[in-house]
Amino acid sequence: MKTLKKICNIIGGVLLSLVVVIALLLVGVRILGIKPYTVLSGSMEPNYHVGSVVYVKKADPFALKKKDVITYVIDGGTVVTHRIVDVIYDDEENPTQVSFRTKGDNNNTEDGGEPVPAANVLGKVVFTIPLLGYVANFVQSPVGRVVTVSVCVCLAILFFMPDFLDKWLKESSEEEKDKEEGS
Repeated sequence: MKTLKKICNIIGGVLLSLVVVIALLLVGVRILGIKPYTVLSGSMEPNYHVGSVVYVKKADPFALKKKDVITYVIDGGTVVTHRIVDVIYDDEENPTQVSFRTKGDNNNTEDGGEPVPAANVLGKVVFTIPLLGYVANFVQSPVGRVVTVSVCVCLAILFFMPDFLDKWLKESSEEEKDKEEGS
């Protein structure tokens, strides 16, 4: 019984640690003002691979410079992460405005259309974790939610089952002893 308890504790501890680390990386970082975004295209290869998570922290638009990697919103609410290739200050009309020309590292040309206005910038990429985006997307899917809840239930069972079995076996053996002594 002690071996079963030990195995359950080890498996439970590993699974719990994994769940906590993933939760911190996908949700907990928000406490620090950092938002995770999953990389969905190869436009930033080889620096940011498809399936990676980029962590974005708000930044003062006037502190952003050429070669910084920013995450911003374009028409329709699509979120893009590209590198700044040019910072444009609107000195003539409004010296308090700044915008950015961007380009994906894996793209041959700059992003077309108008420059990205500072108001559309969500922040600057501060770090990335490869492959974690696949986990994030899975957990957010209907099947992933079921799997996540199931893992949590299994963790609870792994932690409490050995104690329950131990108590049940002790009570059973005491009942057997009482029956033998009463005969």
